[in-house]
Amino acid sequence: MVTELLSRKRHRFDEFAVHALSMAMAFAGSRVRLGRRLLLAAPFALAAGAVLAQNSGDIQFQRSSLLIETGGRQLKFDVELALNDVERARGLMFREKLGPYDGMLFDFFQEAPVSFWMKNTLIPLDMLFIAADGTIRSIHANAVPHSTDPIPSKFPVRAVLEINGGSARMLGIKPGDKVKHPIFGNI
Repeated sequence: MVTELLSRKRHRFDEFAVHALSMAMAFAGSRVRLGRRLLLAAPFALAAGAVLAQNSGDIQFQRSSLLIETGGRQLKFDVELALNDVERARGLMFREKLGPYDGMLFDFFQEAPVSFWMKNTLIPLDMLFIAADGTIRSIHANAVPHSTDPIPSKFPVRAVLEINGGSARMLGIKPGDKVKHPIFGNI
């Protein structure tokens, strides 16, 4: 839910910034003295620059590894960690690809119901909803890119792991399997 609310706020900000940029361009084309044009256009240009920076991948996610125990074997994934509201709101948006054993681990620091959406996400994802002890509670397979439909956790969870769409089924990952990572206190 927090991710959904932040994404909606960012969407409203994106719409404002696009409008601001068009206004700045209109001011720049008018027959007003250059100094006045710059003075009037500066706030709009700053807002547009903030949007461009936001969409350019300027967030530096911490990296980590985790293991998923499934069917008597351990699968190692290299993940980026989404540890705060800004990182969780960005998630895997605007990514054109994800390695076969790569993903993003969203840590909410306590168990709570959560909800995700796929706005500005370019690739299908599997979402593994994980309890505080590392147990996978549910899986949402092949989330549809660009969809604004909510994807709820169904249960209170501590974390969500996003991996390539279809990977959970292909690798035999299922509810009840264990995710091993320091945030769960099981490594």
